[in-house]
Amino acid sequence: MTRTRIVRWLRVLLPLVALAMLSTMFLFSRRSTTESQIPYVQVDAEAAAREGRIVAPEYSAVTDDGATLSLRAARATPAVGGGTAGDLRLDWRRPDGLTADLIAPTGAIADDRVRLEGGVEMTTSSGWTLRSAQIEAATDRSVITADDGVQAEAPFGRIEAGRMRLEPAETEAEDSAILNFSDGVRLIYQP
Repeated sequence: MTRTRIVRWLRVLLPLVALAMLSTMFLFSRRSTTESQIPYVQVDAEAAAREGRIVAPEYSAVTDDGATLSLRAARATPAVGGGTAGDLRLDWRRPDGLTADLIAPTGAIADDRVRLEGGVEMTTSSGWTLRSAQIEAATDRSVITADDGVQAEAPFGRIEAGRMRLEPAETEAEDSAILNFSDGVRLIYQP
């Protein structure tokens, strides 16, 4: 009989003890010292709605001669005349395998052209690195131009010129491109 009484008392006391322990854990718990580990985007929603900003837009195209363009930006502000974008990256690929990666602080798309501005850096798969204040890439054909001066580092040395044009060659070889410098070209050859 004493055993039955003990079991009856334990059936009542053990749940009460568990309830007391849980309630003291919640009553005397401390706040967490770490913030939530879930990353949130820091965006001013009212300003984005007022200005009409787009976050992380992408644009892709294929030219008539088969080159592909992929343009990504951190942000863009559309406007009636075309708008502007910031922190741009343009990946340009020709069918013959030649690639060009362009990075610029600002730019826009207008009149079948991607215009990159503010100190543009272009790196090609053939080993060239070019810098210019402004570079434009056509969206209807595989042509890239810089008309405001360009400085280039080539595998054989350095080139400074007033203009640069990367375009398909006008020869029998259909899958070739030519990088043409003009308007006061200065070459520093380093063998």
